Amino acid sequence: MRWILPWTLAVATAAAAGGALASGLSPAPTAMAWTPAPLEDASSRPQFCKWPCACPPAPPRCPLGVSLVTDGCECCKMCAQQLGDNCTEAAVCDPHRGLYCDYSGDRPRYAIGVCAPAVGEAEAWPRNCLAYTSPWSPCSTSCGLGISTRVSNVNARCWPEQESRLCSLRPCDVDIRLHIKEGKKCLAVYQPEAPMNFTLAGCVSTRSYRPKYCGVCTDNRCCIPYKSKTISVSFQCPDGPGFSRQVLWINACFCNLTCRNPNDIFADLDSYPDFSEIAN
Repeated sequence: MRWILPWTLAVATAAAAGGALASGLSPAPTAMAWTPAPLEDASSRPQFCKWPCACPPAPPRCPLGVSLVTDGCECCKMCAQQLGDNCTEAAVCDPHRGLYCDYSGDRPRYAIGVCAPAVGEAEAWPRNCLAYTSPWSPCSTSCGLGISTRVSNVNARCWPEQESRLCSLRPCDVDIRLHIKEGKKCLAVYQPEAPMNFTLAGCVSTRSYRPKYCGVCTDNRCCIPYKSKTISVSFQCPDGPGFSRQVLWINACFCNLTCRNPNDIFADLDSYPDFSEIAN
């Protein structure tokens, strides 16, 4: 055991000398300042919809059985997202497959979801059905309550059927020209200050609304809907059961020199008006 102690002391002395030599040859380490990364605002939601709409010249060609639908921004045609695909407020899931966008995995933003089957929904839509829905026709009247129609085969039998919705471009009993600001020639959008109820054949909507209407111009321009959607309105009759109707809901209008005849079914074949014609 006596011979082990000298060897141990020798090894320890050599290690200490080697460490001192290494520290003398290598530069002293510099202290690194650590700056914590800013925390991401988890509550901020990205905006997938941009206005004005910028759509490609032609709609996309969807695979067989995939629906061609309007995106969630109510702007452009798109191929609907399928089961398991990511979805957003713009990229909508295929409603004809009974799918909805499940945002539960993106808490707390709820911005990007996954297309999932709705409870109790079955995929009964024919796989070889090519979905088609025509644009809505112009409103049948330039003021007051009118009707707008379209043709769609989005149903269980994949048969083309005519759909209809109520529309009102502007009220007939309000002189919108009085609301045009001084120095302007057009008022693109008119919105009453007080909420109102829709009436239809003596029946009144069960809730009140503040709808937007297309305005008027003092020159040769006319104002038509630019961005709109369809909502369901419930009516209650005084002496009978209630019912629901699809109604045009206007979000934005623009005024231009291309004034369309409300009854011209070929109006949509015309080229889209140049933005230089748009004015307020």
